[in-house]
Amino acid sequence: MKKIPFLELVTPHVELEEQLVSVFRSALKTAGFVGGPMVEEFEREFAEFCGVQFCVGVASGTDALRFALIAAGVQRGDTVLTVPNTFAATTEAISQAGGWPDFVDIDGRTYNMDTQKLQDYLETQCHVDRATGRLLNENTGRPVTAIVPVHLYGQTANMDSILELAEQHRLMVIEDACQAHGATYYSRKESCWKKAGSMGVAAAFSFYPGKNLGACGEAGAVTTSDPMLAQKIRMLRDHGQLQKYSHEIEGYNGRLDAIQAGILQAKLKHLPRWNQKRSTNAHRYNELFRSQTDRIILPYEPSRTKAVYHLYVIRVRNRDQLQAHLAQANITTQVHYPTPLHLQKAYATLGYKEGDFPMTEKTAAEILSLPMYPQLEHWQQKRIVQEVINFLAVETVGSRNPNLEPAAASESRAD
Repeated sequence: MKKIPFLELVTPHVELEEQLVSVFRSALKTAGFVGGPMVEEFEREFAEFCGVQFCVGVASGTDALRFALIAAGVQRGDTVLTVPNTFAATTEAISQAGGWPDFVDIDGRTYNMDTQKLQDYLETQCHVDRATGRLLNENTGRPVTAIVPVHLYGQTANMDSILELAEQHRLMVIEDACQAHGATYYSRKESCWKKAGSMGVAAAFSFYPGKNLGACGEAGAVTTSDPMLAQKIRMLRDHGQLQKYSHEIEGYNGRLDAIQAGILQAKLKHLPRWNQKRSTNAHRYNELFRSQTDRIILPYEPSRTKAVYHLYVIRVRNRDQLQAHLAQANITTQVHYPTPLHLQKAYATLGYKEGDFPMTEKTAAEILSLPMYPQLEHWQQKRIVQEVINFLAVETVGSRNPNLEPAAASESRAD
Protein backbone atom coordinates (compact mmCIF):
# COMPACT_ATOMS: atom_id res chain seq x y z
CA MET A 1 0.00 0.00 0.00
CA LYS A 2 1.47 3.33 -1.07
CA LYS A 3 2.69 5.50 1.78
CA ILE A 4 0.92 8.80 2.49
CA PRO A 5 3.48 11.18 3.98
CA PHE A 6 2.72 13.78 6.62
CA LEU A 7 4.42 16.43 4.48
CA GLU A 8 5.26 16.48 0.79
CA LEU A 9 8.17 18.84 0.21
CA VAL A 10 9.62 17.35 -2.98
CA THR A 11 6.86 18.13 -5.50
CA PRO A 12 6.59 21.91 -4.95
CA HIS A 13 10.36 22.29 -5.19
CA VAL A 14 10.52 20.23 -8.38
CA GLU A 15 7.72 22.36 -9.84
CA LEU A 16 9.64 25.56 -9.01
CA GLU A 17 13.08 24.11 -9.70
CA GLU A 18 14.13 26.53 -12.43
CA GLN A 19 13.01 29.57 -10.43
CA LEU A 20 14.83 28.36 -7.33
CA VAL A 21 17.99 27.44 -9.21
CA SER A 22 18.01 30.88 -10.82
CA VAL A 23 18.14 32.39 -7.33
CA PHE A 24 21.30 30.41 -6.62
CA ARG A 25 22.80 31.39 -9.98
CA SER A 26 22.15 35.05 -9.22
CA ALA A 27 23.88 34.74 -5.85
CA LEU A 28 26.87 33.04 -7.47
CA LYS A 29 27.22 35.74 -10.12
CA THR A 30 26.98 38.62 -7.66
CA ALA A 31 28.54 36.98 -4.58
CA GLY A 32 25.61 38.48 -2.66
CA PHE A 33 25.21 35.82 -0.01
CA VAL A 34 24.23 37.85 3.07
CA GLY A 35 21.94 40.87 2.93
CA GLY A 36 21.73 42.94 -0.22
CA PRO A 37 19.02 43.35 -2.86
CA MET A 38 17.49 39.86 -2.60
CA VAL A 39 16.87 40.26 1.13
CA GLU A 40 15.55 43.80 0.71
CA GLU A 41 13.18 42.79 -2.12
CA PHE A 42 11.76 39.91 -0.11
CA GLU A 43 11.33 42.13 2.95
CA ARG A 44 9.44 44.69 0.89
CA GLU A 45 7.12 42.09 -0.67
CA PHE A 46 6.42 40.21 2.56
CA ALA A 47 5.67 43.47 4.40
CA GLU A 48 3.15 44.30 1.68
CA PHE A 49 1.69 40.79 1.87
CA CYS A 50 1.16 41.15 5.64
CA GLY A 51 -0.20 44.69 5.43
CA VAL A 52 2.58 46.34 7.43
CA GLN A 53 5.22 48.95 6.70
CA PHE A 54 8.32 46.92 7.54
CA CYS A 55 9.66 43.40 7.41
CA VAL A 56 13.11 42.53 8.76
CA GLY A 57 14.51 39.18 7.63
CA VAL A 58 16.39 37.15 10.24
CA ALA A 59 17.94 33.71 10.55
CA SER A 60 15.00 31.84 12.13
CA GLY A 61 11.58 32.19 13.68
CA THR A 62 13.14 31.95 17.13
CA ASP A 63 15.43 34.86 16.32
CA ALA A 64 12.41 36.76 15.02
CA LEU A 65 10.48 36.44 18.27
CA ARG A 66 13.52 37.03 20.50
CA PHE A 67 14.55 40.17 18.59
CA ALA A 68 10.96 41.47 18.53
CA LEU A 69 10.67 41.10 22.31
CA ILE A 70 14.01 42.81 22.95
CA ALA A 71 13.29 45.63 20.50
CA ALA A 72 9.81 46.15 21.97
CA GLY A 73 11.39 46.77 25.38
CA VAL A 74 11.03 43.56 27.40
CA GLN A 75 13.45 43.87 30.32
CA ARG A 76 15.23 41.22 32.33
CA GLY A 77 12.77 39.61 34.74
CA ASP A 78 9.63 40.89 33.00
CA THR A 79 6.77 38.41 32.84
CA VAL A 80 5.62 37.64 29.30
CA LEU A 81 2.35 35.72 28.94
CA THR A 82 1.82 33.01 26.35
CA VAL A 83 0.20 29.56 26.09
CA PRO A 84 1.58 26.17 27.20
CA ASN A 85 0.30 24.49 24.00
CA THR A 86 3.00 25.64 21.58
CA PHE A 87 6.49 24.73 20.43
CA ALA A 88 9.30 25.47 22.88
CA ALA A 89 10.74 28.17 20.62
CA THR A 90 8.03 30.53 21.90
CA THR A 91 9.20 30.30 25.50
CA GLU A 92 12.87 30.03 24.52
CA ALA A 93 12.58 33.40 22.80
CA ILE A 94 10.97 34.92 25.91
CA SER A 95 13.65 33.53 28.24
CA GLN A 96 16.52 34.45 25.92
CA ALA A 97 15.17 38.00 25.67
CA GLY A 98 15.50 38.15 29.47
CA GLY A 99 11.81 37.63 30.18
CA TRP A 100 10.03 35.21 32.49
CA PRO A 101 7.48 33.08 30.59
CA ASP A 102 4.12 32.50 32.23
CA PHE A 103 1.08 30.75 30.86
CA VAL A 104 -2.60 31.24 30.15
CA ASP A 105 -4.66 28.14 29.30
CA ILE A 106 -6.16 27.62 25.85
CA ASP A 107 -9.68 27.72 24.49
CA GLY A 108 -10.88 24.15 23.94
CA ARG A 109 -12.25 24.85 20.46
CA THR A 110 -9.53 26.89 18.76
CA TYR A 111 -6.53 25.75 20.90
CA ASN A 112 -5.45 29.40 20.99
CA MET A 113 -5.20 31.62 24.08
CA ASP A 114 -8.46 31.70 26.06
CA THR A 115 -9.11 35.41 26.47
CA GLN A 116 -11.44 34.91 29.44
CA LYS A 117 -8.60 33.14 31.24
CA LEU A 118 -6.26 35.93 30.17
CA GLN A 119 -8.65 38.45 31.73
CA ASP A 120 -8.86 36.33 34.89
CA TYR A 121 -5.06 36.21 35.12
CA LEU A 122 -4.67 39.96 34.74
CA GLU A 123 -7.48 40.81 37.16
CA THR A 124 -7.06 38.17 39.86
CA GLN A 125 -3.35 37.25 39.82
CA CYS A 126 -1.96 40.76 39.35
CA HIS A 127 -2.18 44.22 40.88
CA VAL A 128 -1.01 47.68 39.84
CA ASP A 129 1.94 48.99 41.84
CA ARG A 130 0.97 52.46 43.07
CA ALA A 131 4.52 53.78 43.01
CA THR A 132 5.39 52.75 39.46
CA GLY A 133 2.01 52.15 37.82
CA ARG A 134 3.29 48.78 36.61
CA LEU A 135 1.24 45.58 36.64
CA LEU A 136 2.83 43.09 39.03
CA ASN A 137 2.22 39.38 39.44
CA GLU A 138 0.94 38.73 42.97
CA ASN A 139 2.98 35.55 43.49
CA THR A 140 6.33 36.47 41.94
CA GLY A 141 6.33 40.25 42.27
CA ARG A 142 7.56 40.43 38.68
CA PRO A 143 6.18 43.08 36.32
CA VAL A 144 3.91 41.79 33.55
CA THR A 145 4.78 43.67 30.38
CA ALA A 146 3.84 41.66 27.28
CA ILE A 147 1.54 39.05 25.75
CA VAL A 148 2.61 36.62 23.02
CA PRO A 149 -0.52 35.09 21.46
CA VAL A 150 0.31 32.11 19.26
CA HIS A 151 -1.67 31.77 16.03
CA LEU A 152 -1.60 28.00 16.34
CA TYR A 153 -2.04 25.55 13.46
CA GLY A 154 -2.61 28.44 11.03
CA GLN A 155 -5.51 30.16 12.77
CA THR A 156 -5.34 33.58 14.42
CA ALA A 157 -6.03 34.07 18.10
CA ASN A 158 -8.94 36.25 19.29
CA MET A 159 -6.98 39.45 18.72
CA ASP A 160 -9.63 42.11 19.43
CA SER A 161 -10.02 40.82 22.97
CA ILE A 162 -6.28 40.35 23.51
CA LEU A 163 -5.51 43.86 22.25
CA GLU A 164 -8.31 45.35 24.35
CA LEU A 165 -6.99 43.70 27.52
CA ALA A 166 -3.44 44.71 26.62
CA GLU A 167 -4.51 48.33 26.22
CA GLN A 168 -6.38 48.30 29.55
CA HIS A 169 -3.33 46.94 31.38
CA ARG A 170 -0.63 48.78 29.38
CA LEU A 171 0.91 45.64 27.91
CA MET A 172 2.65 45.04 24.60
CA VAL A 173 1.38 42.38 22.17
CA ILE A 174 3.89 40.53 19.99
CA GLU A 175 2.28 37.94 17.72
CA ASP A 176 3.80 34.50 17.27
CA ALA A 177 2.70 34.05 13.65
CA CYS A 178 5.19 31.29 12.87
CA GLN A 179 2.38 28.96 11.70
CA ALA A 180 0.05 31.56 10.21
CA HIS A 181 1.44 32.96 6.95
CA GLY A 182 -1.57 34.59 5.27
CA ALA A 183 -4.14 33.81 7.97
CA THR A 184 -6.67 36.61 8.51
CA TYR A 185 -8.84 37.92 11.35
CA TYR A 186 -11.85 40.23 11.16
CA SER A 187 -11.36 43.09 13.59
CA ARG A 188 -14.67 44.49 14.77
CA LYS A 189 -12.82 47.44 16.24
CA GLU A 190 -11.35 48.40 12.86
CA SER A 191 -14.19 46.91 10.75
CA CYS A 192 -11.82 45.13 8.39
CA TRP A 193 -9.91 41.90 7.84
CA LYS A 194 -6.36 41.96 9.21
CA LYS A 195 -3.49 39.67 8.28
CA ALA A 196 -1.61 37.70 10.89
CA GLY A 197 1.47 39.73 11.66
CA SER A 198 -0.22 43.13 11.38
CA MET A 199 -2.08 43.43 14.69
CA GLY A 200 0.51 43.58 17.47
CA VAL A 201 3.41 45.98 17.86
CA ALA A 202 5.39 43.32 16.03
CA ALA A 203 5.10 39.72 14.89
CA ALA A 204 7.45 36.80 14.38
CA PHE A 205 7.38 34.46 11.38
CA SER A 206 9.29 31.24 10.80
CA PHE A 207 10.14 30.02 7.31
CA TYR A 208 11.26 26.55 8.35
CA PRO A 209 10.88 24.25 5.29
CA GLY A 210 7.62 22.66 6.43
CA LYS A 211 5.79 25.97 6.95
CA ASN A 212 3.13 27.27 4.54
CA LEU A 213 5.88 29.56 3.24
CA GLY A 214 9.09 27.64 3.77
CA ALA A 215 12.71 28.30 2.88
CA CYS A 216 15.18 25.62 1.81
CA GLY A 217 16.75 25.85 5.24
CA GLU A 218 16.34 28.11 8.27
CA ALA A 219 14.87 31.61 7.96
CA GLY A 220 12.52 34.00 9.75
CA ALA A 221 11.23 37.56 9.78
CA VAL A 222 9.75 40.24 11.99
CA THR A 223 6.88 42.36 10.71
CA THR A 224 5.94 45.73 12.21
CA SER A 225 4.73 49.20 11.31
CA ASP A 226 6.96 50.86 13.92
CA PRO A 227 10.04 52.35 12.17
CA MET A 228 12.11 52.56 15.38
CA LEU A 229 11.38 48.97 16.29
CA ALA A 230 12.29 47.81 12.77
CA GLN A 231 15.55 49.75 12.94
CA LYS A 232 16.47 48.19 16.28
CA ILE A 233 15.80 44.69 14.94
CA ARG A 234 18.07 45.42 11.97
CA MET A 235 20.80 46.25 14.48
CA LEU A 236 20.09 43.25 16.68
CA ARG A 237 20.37 40.83 13.75
CA ASP A 238 23.76 42.29 12.73
CA HIS A 239 25.86 42.55 15.90
CA GLY A 240 24.24 45.83 16.91
CA GLN A 241 25.60 47.68 13.89
CA LEU A 242 23.99 50.65 12.17
CA GLN A 243 26.90 50.60 9.77
CA LYS A 244 29.98 48.41 9.57
CA TYR A 245 32.06 48.51 12.76
CA SER A 246 29.73 51.05 14.37
CA HIS A 247 28.08 49.09 17.19
CA GLU A 248 25.23 51.00 18.80
CA ILE A 249 24.14 48.09 21.00
CA GLU A 250 25.27 44.54 21.69
CA GLY A 251 23.57 42.39 19.09
CA TYR A 252 23.53 38.92 17.57
CA ASN A 253 24.45 37.12 14.39
CA GLY A 254 20.90 36.61 13.15
CA ARG A 255 20.98 37.71 9.52
CA LEU A 256 18.89 36.21 6.72
CA ASP A 257 20.85 34.51 3.94
CA ALA A 258 20.29 36.13 0.57
CA ILE A 259 19.69 32.78 -1.14
CA GLN A 260 16.94 31.91 1.35
CA ALA A 261 15.39 35.36 0.85
CA GLY A 262 15.40 34.85 -2.93
CA ILE A 263 13.79 31.42 -2.54
CA LEU A 264 11.12 32.87 -0.25
CA GLN A 265 10.44 35.70 -2.70
CA ALA A 266 9.91 33.17 -5.50
CA LYS A 267 7.58 31.07 -3.34
CA LEU A 268 5.62 34.03 -1.96
CA LYS A 269 3.88 34.47 -5.33
CA HIS A 270 2.41 30.98 -4.93
CA LEU A 271 1.45 31.23 -1.25
CA PRO A 272 -2.18 32.43 -1.75
CA ARG A 273 -2.83 29.50 -4.11
CA TRP A 274 -1.19 27.03 -1.76
CA ASN A 275 -3.16 28.37 1.20
CA GLN A 276 -6.40 28.07 -0.77
CA LYS A 277 -5.59 24.42 -1.53
CA ARG A 278 -4.96 23.80 2.16
CA SER A 279 -8.33 25.33 3.00
CA THR A 280 -10.02 23.21 0.33
CA ASN A 281 -8.38 20.09 1.74
CA ALA A 282 -9.47 21.01 5.27
CA HIS A 283 -13.08 21.44 4.18
CA ARG A 284 -12.89 18.13 2.33
CA TYR A 285 -11.66 16.43 5.50
CA ASN A 286 -14.59 17.99 7.36
CA GLU A 287 -17.04 16.67 4.80
CA LEU A 288 -15.54 13.17 4.80
CA PHE A 289 -15.66 13.09 8.62
CA ARG A 290 -19.20 14.50 8.79
CA SER A 291 -20.78 11.24 9.97
CA GLN A 292 -18.20 10.79 12.73
CA THR A 293 -18.60 13.97 14.74
CA ASP A 294 -19.98 12.07 17.72
CA ARG A 295 -16.65 10.24 17.99
CA ILE A 296 -14.14 12.78 16.76
CA ILE A 297 -13.61 16.52 17.27
CA LEU A 298 -12.75 18.38 14.08
CA PRO A 299 -10.97 21.74 13.78
CA TYR A 300 -13.15 24.71 14.70
CA GLU A 301 -12.88 27.85 12.58
CA PRO A 302 -14.69 30.88 14.04
CA SER A 303 -16.60 33.10 11.61
CA ARG A 304 -14.14 35.94 12.20
CA THR A 305 -11.08 33.95 11.12
CA LYS A 306 -9.83 32.57 7.84
CA ALA A 307 -7.38 29.83 8.72
CA VAL A 308 -4.57 28.70 6.42
CA TYR A 309 -4.38 25.19 7.92
CA HIS A 310 -0.69 24.82 8.52
CA LEU A 311 -1.92 21.73 10.34
CA TYR A 312 -5.19 19.81 10.31
CA VAL A 313 -5.63 18.62 13.89
CA ILE A 314 -8.33 16.29 15.16
CA ARG A 315 -9.09 15.15 18.70
CA VAL A 316 -9.89 11.55 19.43
CA ARG A 317 -9.89 9.12 22.29
CA ASN A 318 -7.02 6.59 22.29
CA ARG A 319 -4.94 8.88 20.14
CA ASP A 320 -1.76 6.87 20.46
CA GLN A 321 -3.49 3.70 19.33
CA LEU A 322 -5.03 5.52 16.38
CA GLN A 323 -1.62 6.88 15.39
CA ALA A 324 -0.19 3.36 15.52
CA HIS A 325 -3.11 2.05 13.45
CA LEU A 326 -2.53 4.71 10.79
CA ALA A 327 1.21 3.97 10.76
CA GLN A 328 0.42 0.31 10.05
CA ALA A 329 -1.72 1.52 7.16
CA ASN A 330 1.28 3.50 5.81
CA ILE A 331 -0.18 6.87 6.82
CA THR A 332 2.20 9.23 8.65
CA THR A 333 0.84 11.52 11.36
CA GLN A 334 2.32 13.70 14.09
CA VAL A 335 1.35 15.10 17.47
CA HIS A 336 1.69 18.88 18.00
CA TYR A 337 2.46 18.86 20.96
CA PRO A 338 2.44 15.77 23.22
CA THR A 339 3.84 17.36 26.41
CA PRO A 340 2.70 20.89 27.33
CA LEU A 341 5.47 23.36 28.08
CA HIS A 342 4.54 23.78 31.74
CA LEU A 343 5.25 20.06 32.25
CA GLN A 344 8.56 20.05 30.38
CA LYS A 345 11.75 19.51 32.41
CA ALA A 346 13.24 22.66 30.88
CA TYR A 347 10.56 24.74 32.63
CA ALA A 348 10.42 22.94 35.96
CA THR A 349 11.71 26.13 37.64
CA LEU A 350 8.40 27.84 36.82
CA GLY A 351 6.84 25.64 39.49
CA TYR A 352 3.86 24.29 37.59
CA LYS A 353 2.39 20.84 38.06
CA GLU A 354 -0.05 18.54 36.32
CA GLY A 355 -3.57 19.93 36.53
CA ASP A 356 -2.59 23.60 36.39
CA PHE A 357 -3.73 24.05 32.78
CA PRO A 358 -6.46 21.43 32.36
CA MET A 359 -7.60 22.28 28.84
CA THR A 360 -4.08 22.20 27.47
CA GLU A 361 -3.42 18.89 29.22
CA LYS A 362 -6.68 17.34 28.00
CA THR A 363 -6.11 18.30 24.38
CA ALA A 364 -2.44 17.26 24.48
CA ALA A 365 -3.59 13.70 25.18
CA GLU A 366 -6.12 13.68 22.32
CA ILE A 367 -4.79 15.77 19.41
CA LEU A 368 -3.47 14.20 16.23
CA SER A 369 -2.23 16.04 13.15
CA LEU A 370 -3.26 14.37 9.91
CA PRO A 371 -1.41 14.82 6.59
CA MET A 372 -1.96 18.36 5.28
CA TYR A 373 -0.29 20.07 2.32
CA PRO A 374 -1.42 21.70 -0.93
CA GLN A 375 -0.59 18.63 -3.01
CA LEU A 376 -2.71 16.26 -0.88
CA GLU A 377 -5.06 14.42 -3.24
CA HIS A 378 -8.71 13.51 -2.80
CA TRP A 379 -8.06 9.77 -2.91
CA GLN A 380 -5.41 10.15 -0.20
CA GLN A 381 -7.82 12.00 2.07
CA LYS A 382 -10.52 9.37 1.51
CA ARG A 383 -8.09 6.63 2.47
CA ILE A 384 -6.91 8.50 5.57
CA VAL A 385 -10.48 9.15 6.72
CA GLN A 386 -11.56 5.59 6.06
CA GLU A 387 -8.71 4.25 8.18
CA VAL A 388 -9.67 6.60 11.02
CA ILE A 389 -13.30 5.44 10.72
CA ASN A 390 -12.22 1.80 10.74
CA PHE A 391 -10.29 2.37 13.96
CA LEU A 392 -13.13 4.29 15.61
CA ALA A 393 -15.64 1.59 14.73
CA VAL A 394 -13.58 -1.04 16.53
CA GLU A 395 -12.63 1.13 19.51
CA THR A 396 -16.07 2.55 20.27
CA VAL A 397 -18.21 -0.25 18.87
CA GLY A 398 -20.42 2.42 17.34
CA SER A 399 -21.14 4.16 20.63
CA ARG A 400 -20.72 7.79 21.48
CA ASN A 401 -17.55 8.60 23.36
CA PRO A 402 -18.57 10.28 26.65
CA ASN A 403 -14.99 11.37 27.38
CA LEU A 404 -14.55 13.32 24.16
CA GLU A 405 -16.98 16.19 24.24
CA PRO A 406 -16.28 19.39 22.33
CA ALA A 407 -15.25 22.04 24.81
CA ALA A 408 -17.75 24.76 25.48
CA ALA A 409 -16.37 28.21 24.79
CA SER A 410 -15.22 29.80 28.02
CA GLU A 411 -14.39 33.02 26.23
CA SER A 412 -16.93 35.70 27.03
CA ARG A 413 -15.10 37.74 24.40
CA ALA A 414 -15.12 35.05 21.71
CA ASP A 415 -16.26 35.35 18.13
